[in-house]
Amino acid sequence: MKLVTLLPADKYVVINKTILSDQDRITINTLYAPIIGASAVGLFFSLWNDLDQSMIASTEHSHHHLMTILKMSLEEIKRSREALEAMGLLRTYYKEGDINEYVYELYSPLSPAEFFDNAIYNVVLYNNVGKSEYDKLVKKYQRVDISLEGFKDITKKLNDVYEPLSISSPEAIIKRDALGINSDNIIDFDFIFSSLPKNLINEKTFNLETRKLINQLAYIYNLDNIKMCELIRDSVSTRGIIDKNELRKNARGMYTSSHGNLPSLVYRTQPEYLKSPTGDNSKRGKIIAVFENTTPYDFLKSKYNGTKPTARDLKLLESLLIDLDLKPAVVNVLIDYVLKKNNNKLTTGFVETIAGQWKRQNIETAADAMAFAEAEHKKTKEYKDKVETKKTATKKPEWFDEKIEKKEISAEEEKKMQEMLEKYR
Repeated sequence: MKLVTLLPADKYVVINKTILSDQDRITINTLYAPIIGASAVGLFFSLWNDLDQSMIASTEHSHHHLMTILKMSLEEIKRSREALEAMGLLRTYYKEGDINEYVYELYSPLSPAEFFDNAIYNVVLYNNVGKSEYDKLVKKYQRVDISLEGFKDITKKLNDVYEPLSISSPEAIIKRDALGINSDNIIDFDFIFSSLPKNLINEKTFNLETRKLINQLAYIYNLDNIKMCELIRDSVSTRGIIDKNELRKNARGMYTSSHGNLPSLVYRTQPEYLKSPTGDNSKRGKIIAVFENTTPYDFLKSKYNGTKPTARDLKLLESLLIDLDLKPAVVNVLIDYVLKKNNNKLTTGFVETIAGQWKRQNIETAADAMAFAEAEHKKTKEYKDKVETKKTATKKPEWFDEKIEKKEISAEEEKKMQEMLEKYR
């Protein structure tokens, strides 16, 4: 796909594809915000506010308008837009010209009941807010069942109340429409279809709803085509129909048998919308790519030379990712920084002190974490140089050398970096 550059002068209009209500505002603030972040929520509400009084379409605006309203850079607006797209709240269309044009289609959030019933939303929310907050949200939206024993249903039907009328064809009106999370195309269904016995499946096996569930489970449990084939084989009936509950159960079982527990953020990489632009072939750019494309679990495992991290260290990673809500790439930078600074020891108190400082600085990207760590290291070194009469060599991460930022790497360095990247895959 062609790289699209967003400019302040680029025009956009907002099209409302749904019915938006005050309840939607509450749902987005309580259920979606922990996943997409405050910036993306602000962008959604700003686009909503751009709609005219008919709530169907907006007048044309420039992206400078959004920059002014939201006090955000174009890069922040783009990242926020992509977060909304991924969660099914926005669809974007682009037309190139002397002044580029965008059409932003707004969609409803899922209802709380649909949200908690969704295989992906449910797990992602839990991982982002932690058990305590998650339980509060479930309780907040829990449906109250009132016993109707002894009651009689006396509700009238339409034809009991109104006389039949001759009605001409009505005009098309806007309806409530939700896109759902963008998790398509994870599984190759052509591969699945060709790999399974023909007497086991038929044309009804992979309907739209089933394909959606398969993609969601593949996302949550990090399943490839071969593993999904195995799960489907164990979940399909003699009539070629996939038992969705059985498929969910088998997917959970396969995951827990390998990992010992349900999916955790320690097995997730940096969200796409917080990754650096591709194409940076400098040494620093390659190191950032490692931080962004490696899970905290695998990164720490590599520091143990391939040995599985201890339960204590995994608990520390979970705390950083869930309790402090640090992003995976930031946690990787933190691990690298602390191990080099603290003689290869992950001392909980030391880690949490630095993590708390980074959280207060609102650090969300690998590049920002590296820059902040470098600045703190420099301040510490300058202080030590003042009070110590004898300078001692301070061990530091390789990426502390600011000169590597724009320097293209040699062929030999490129080979070493590729080996490093392969180690994390």
